[in-house]
Amino acid sequence: PSWDDPARQPEPALLDALRHAHAAGATVVGLCMGAFVLAAAGLLNHRRATTHWRWLPDFQQRYPAVLVENDVLYLDEGDVVTSAGTAAGIDCCLHLVRKRWGADMAAQAARQLVVPPHRQGGQSQYVALPVQNTRQGDNFSLALAWAMENLHQTLSLDSLAQKACMSRRSFTRRFQQTTGTRFSLWLLNQRLIAAQRLLEKSDCSVETIAEKVGFPSTTSLRRHFLK
Repeated sequence: PSWDDPARQPEPALLDALRHAHAAGATVVGLCMGAFVLAAAGLLNHRRATTHWRWLPDFQQRYPAVLVENDVLYLDEGDVVTSAGTAAGIDCCLHLVRKRWGADMAAQAARQLVVPPHRQGGQSQYVALPVQNTRQGDNFSLALAWAMENLHQTLSLDSLAQKACMSRRSFTRRFQQTTGTRFSLWLLNQRLIAAQRLLEKSDCSVETIAEKVGFPSTTSLRRHFLK
């Protein structure tokens, strides 16, 4: 569920329904302040969870048994999922679509919503993202686009900064402002998305896919998929 007022206690019937669904094997999801409802049902005790940054102090005080993480977009604990504020709720839902129906289906849903196809759950809630300049001549954006088309190559901050005609420091600052995450995590995520699409849509072997998206071995690809 989501929820409109953290000060309002959920009705017992709702809490019982959530407990029953969870016990029956359903994945329960608390979007934004919906984490308060899951916590009230006892489903977040000793589990990692998040909610909208504005309500995190109240959430931590009210539910001390919850392992609160205060600087993520969403957290997937397998059978229990929570997200931060409104836009993060969309990211969380796209993550669930991707997890169940694949990267292409999630990308189609993202296009319908006119949102980015994937933001990692571990990205910060607090980053103020500027409107990305994708016009011809924006070397930073062109460098990122080139990287996504050349994942099989050895990619580094230094090589992309050079391609963007920027200093390493300026490129790193712009990258953090634009993506809200570290370069290494962004690159890993792009490689995993590309690998998932190839696994779903091509007849390539796992060895070939690992090579195409830049993993050094199938073992490395499998290890990161399982995380």
